[in-house]
Amino acid sequence: MSYPILEHDPAPQALIEPSALHAARDVPEAAVLCFFHEVIEKLVAEGLARECVRWSSEQGPTALYELESGGDRVAILHPGVGAPIAAIRLEAAIALGCRRFVSCGGAGALVPELALGHVVVPISAVRDEGTSYHYLPPGREVMANQEAMRSVEALLRERDIPFVLGKTWTTDAAYRETPGRVSRRRGEGCLVVEMEAAALFAVAEFRRVPFVSLLYAGDSLAGDRWDHRRWNRHEGREQLFWLAVHAALQL
Repeated sequence: MSYPILEHDPAPQALIEPSALHAARDVPEAAVLCFFHEVIEKLVAEGLARECVRWSSEQGPTALYELESGGDRVAILHPGVGAPIAAIRLEAAIALGCRRFVSCGGAGALVPELALGHVVVPISAVRDEGTSYHYLPPGREVMANQEAMRSVEALLRERDIPFVLGKTWTTDAAYRETPGRVSRRRGEGCLVVEMEAAALFAVAEFRRVPFVSLLYAGDSLAGDRWDHRRWNRHEGREQLFWLAVHAALQL
């Protein structure tokens, strides 16, 4: 039996291309996909970030912001939650003119040694979602951009920030992270679980733009029970954002 998700079509052009909806603008080439809405809201409220592009969809308006760091321009975009919307917004940013990307967000820890807030740089993502299969041939994992990853590693070492390299598990179904699936993903080397990395890696590879992800260990699925750990209130979120800004400028 053939499954549609495995019917990869390598055609470079689709009937609807992002450029049909998003004309190129004067936007920063370096961009941060920031999953921390409160960080973006704070930057806007303090006048550090200004809206430079806005577009609408069925779920409401989306804004691309711009800030200045050390005399350089950086774009900021919230990618939404989940692989499909994150891929769509990354496509929009590329069409608008952004060319180098770093994302920053939280992820569920799958191993007990990952303390709350520990930085994880994914080397690859297990493709347990659907979006990446429309950009790359079927496969179990999608690799991170190696050159971009080395650049981020160097920055983390330079700043003496503890981090770990490892696989992430990207899933579409946050409420179907069963004990059996968690155990299997842990067994194949996944350190964290999230909902977007595989799709973002795939879009970036397809569009030939450098992309790297910075995650911090948030809630924990490493024990017999889920531990929220108040992960979405961790004080390191803003610090990780600024780290992503500097990383994007160095790519």
